Amino acid sequence: MKNNSSRIKRLTFLGIFASLAMLLSYVEFLLPPLFAAVPGIKLGLPNIVIIFVLYRFGLWDAATVSFVRLALSALLFGSVITLAYSLAGAVLSLAVMIILKKLDIFSTVVVSIAGGICHNIGQILVAMLLLDTPQIAYYLIVLTVTGTISGAFIGLCGALMIKRISLKKQ
Repeated sequence: MKNNSSRIKRLTFLGIFASLAMLLSYVEFLLPPLFAAVPGIKLGLPNIVIIFVLYRFGLWDAATVSFVRLALSALLFGSVITLAYSLAGAVLSLAVMIILKKLDIFSTVVVSIAGGICHNIGQILVAMLLLDTPQIAYYLIVLTVTGTISGAFIGLCGALMIKRISLKKQ
């Protein structure tokens, strides 16, 4: 009985976190572009939740929340193409963040920065493939700077949540 209860509690928390990530996606969708001259740059607000879940619940739960959020965001705010870009970025980002977290030598902020940069790399790789334009890789220069800045912000917010919210792994 206790095992079933803890499983239900864990799923409830993950549902809440997926909802929170969706809410942050919607807020980000409503915000005007950060830099109108440079398209596609976003803060990545939903990743605050993903970082928190990664550190508090584990890699599979973080991947689940991330992919539920991606699928719902594509359905509500995007298209199949936006899903392809987001999925590539999320897979690469999560893989790198999981590896760096497992090494246990980097702070949450560094893990988040690496995730932000890798998210951009994943999206650029998809753009190069879909648009058949390798020159778009030069855009990584700008995206690395913005990924570092937004990754640091997301990492700080995630670290603050991890410190302030003491949930036990369910």
